Amino acid sequence: MDGGRFRVHSDEVTKATHEALERRGVTNEDIAKIVLDMQLPFNEGLTIEHCMESVESVLRKREMQHALLVGIELDELAEQGKLSRPLQQIVGADEGLFGVDEMIGLGAVLTYGSIAVTTFGHLDKNKTGIIHKLDTKYGGQVHTFLDDLVASVAACASARIAHRTRDLEEQGRTFEDLAPGETTPETHVEGAET
Repeated sequence: MDGGRFRVHSDEVTKATHEALERRGVTNEDIAKIVLDMQLPFNEGLTIEHCMESVESVLRKREMQHALLVGIELDELAEQGKLSRPLQQIVGADEGLFGVDEMIGLGAVLTYGSIAVTTFGHLDKNKTGIIHKLDTKYGGQVHTFLDDLVASVAACASARIAHRTRDLEEQGRTFEDLAPGETTPETHVEGAET
């Protein structure tokens, strides 16, 4: 070990996160469709492009990247039968009393406030969009962690839009007045990335 001096560059972690999602068949648009479905009733002029920008912003957060990389790796190892017993059987079957997958997803939403937490709970229960597909067992694939992590990303992206909605209301504006790259109040603030 190097005593903690070595750090993996953000670009490498971001690239690995996107590659892992792609490898598992999840696109930003899949997640953005959930966000649009959740937020459109409350946001005049909201588009899939606004939602895609919000999803991408969430995917730039280290906490979310780390959660996705760990969860996807565990799912893939379970598919290959490489986890030790009894964890292999628990993860492979996505046992109902195994809550570690939800806890990782829940932990990743905490930086986006209570609205993200409640939205995560709603998505975890209702399994809409790609989350339903991931939760459905087919073809020997294991998505024990990924379905909850996708719900986490969607919940965070939805929360970002909800918070932005409030800012817009106070300005007498709607999402119709914003380009997708202006979805968040911190857009174009020097040094702010999410």
